[in-house]
Amino acid sequence: MNNMVTIDNLSHRYSKAWAIKDISFNIEKNGIVGLLGSNGAGKSTTMNILCGIIAPTQGKVMIGEYNIIENPIEAKKLMGFLPQKPPLYQDLTVDEYLYHCGRLRMISKKSLKPAVEKVKEYCGIAEFSKRLIGNLSGGYQQRVGIAQAIIHRPRLVVLDEPTNGLDPVQITEIRSLVRDISRDSAVLLSTHILSEVQAVCDEIIMIEKGHVVFSGSMNKFNGLIKPNTIMVRMGNIPHLDEIDAIEGVKLAKQIEPGYLRLEIGENANVAETIVELSVKNGWQLSEIHNVKTSLDSIFAKLSNRELKA
Repeated sequence: MNNMVTIDNLSHRYSKAWAIKDISFNIEKNGIVGLLGSNGAGKSTTMNILCGIIAPTQGKVMIGEYNIIENPIEAKKLMGFLPQKPPLYQDLTVDEYLYHCGRLRMISKKSLKPAVEKVKEYCGIAEFSKRLIGNLSGGYQQRVGIAQAIIHRPRLVVLDEPTNGLDPVQITEIRSLVRDISRDSAVLLSTHILSEVQAVCDEIIMIEKGHVVFSGSMNKFNGLIKPNTIMVRMGNIPHLDEIDAIEGVKLAKQIEPGYLRLEIGENANVAETIVELSVKNGWQLSEIHNVKTSLDSIFAKLSNRELKA
């Protein structure tokens, strides 16, 4: 099969309410796919079904060539999972915990020690082998959590909010580790943080109110909404009424001496007009550039919600 994950018309209902409805998407065999959505959108339900924790009301989930419901053991052998709260035993050392996880993953006695040593080195925790997990920092505990998810070299790694609660340095380190993992495995990263997706993901699947509202590349996601603001720097700024009169300009505002911010229509071609008028009228234009619509704005538009100020 060409895809690592195939989800087809997946639906799940809690009591009378549908948590997700008719969700379909594919994940290829490597790279990082962001599962994006606000809290309560249906991400956790989708991940729990994907990982075989709960059974769907309707639909099918294939992990490689295995149906997660019909062949759960074989399907789960292909994946590793890091929940939002890592399943760590605080009173075990790193070695004790990883050996335990390796045995749970049915790694043979002969292969267990090399697997533990390799994953410790890979995750940058080899120097803490004899340290109690409870005495590690949040960032290194997260690394141990990732190590247990990949100790058996899975083809699919599912990460739920992997940088939640970490400081900026730890976040950068975990993101780098996730990128390394994605070279050999498919990674599904669930988050509600837009900047997280922008920093690490190749593809995005966005769920809102139980439905997929977007599925595609990061570039496609960024290009959904055309720039609606232009920043301009001039040495000789004209009266703002002259700028407002330009076709396509909704509002001109001086934000500081020499700088203007122009709100424009979606299909307006204002930049060329500004350049021509500057040359003609001596406005001394020295800088002009479009301001990309923020990911938050794209998220709000796709989920049909208005952003709060």
